[in-house]
Amino acid sequence: ELNGGEAEVVAFLSALNLFSVAESLGGVESLVAVPATMTHRAMEPEARHEAGVKDTLLRLSVGIEDGDDLVADIQAALAAVAAL
Repeated sequence: ELNGGEAEVVAFLSALNLFSVAESLGGVESLVAVPATMTHRAMEPEARHEAGVKDTLLRLSVGIEDGDDLVADIQAALAAVAAL
């Protein structure tokens, strides 16, 4: 979960190079999802928050790419958020 709001989520997602923004596709590639706007969007905001699904929650599904590359990608995206 990111501290902040929508701007931080957008910055994080925009800075990723190895993760695709998508719900699970059943493949082997790394994905990132924003449950509040994707898998849980039909829920009322209050119910989402009560369930622990905040607007800044991100879900990472790690694929078969090199682990060090994935970590570096996440670190770069977090640096982009910190630069805001």
